[in-house]
This record gives sequence, structure tokens and C-alpha cells, in this order.
Amino acid sequence: MTTNAPPPESELAAEFRRLGENLQQAATSAWQSEEAQRFRQELQTGLKALEGGLREAAAGPTGQRIKAEAEDFAARVRAGQVENRLRSDLLTALRAVNAALTKNAAPPPETPPTDNASGML
Repeated sequence: MTTNAPPPESELAAEFRRLGENLQQAATSAWQSEEAQRFRQELQTGLKALEGGLREAAAGPTGQRIKAEAEDFAARVRAGQVENRLRSDLLTALRAVNAALTKNAAPPPETPPTDNASGML
């Protein structure tokens, strides 16, 4: 007695193939929809407005101050000042942590044994 039913593996593969085709069709439809086009247009308009606002802010006194501070920081990084300070602060913090760990990890001091062997209290 033989059956002509396809093995379960090929049914599974066929379902995955159909799923892929359906997902592709859904994604294409969503991308080409009027709503998606409106969204992309609004996003593009918003990004252009953001760009204009950022350019305007950068040209003003606050933007110039931020630019000067960034340039000063970059100069300090190049000169090694930031690295030296960071190294020093990190070393201080590590020493404090190690000291605390050493203090807390040390075994408690041994107490001398009491002489209760005689039974006297």
C-alpha cells in the first residue's frame, strides 16, 4: 500500500515559500501605499526643518560657544591632559576599591582560646 502524499518536509518548505512570497507582497504594498508616501514626505520635510534649525543654532552665540568648547576639549585630548587626568582618577578609584576589598576580605582576627576545660565558670 503506497500513498502519494508528499513528505511533511516538502509541505513545510512549500509553506515557508508561500510565507516569504506573502511577506514580500505585503511589504511592497505597504511601501507603495499612499499613507507610506505621505509619511516619507512628512519625514523628509521634518528633517529639512531640523537641518535648518541646527544650522541656525550653530551660527548663533550658543553654537559658537559649543564649538569653542569642543575644540578646547579636542586640544586637551591631543595634548594628553584628558588621558593623564583620567588615568590619575582611575588609579585613585581602583586603589580605594582594592583597599576596601582587602579590608573586608581579610579573615577576622583569631581570639585566644578560653580555658573552660576545668568546668569552672
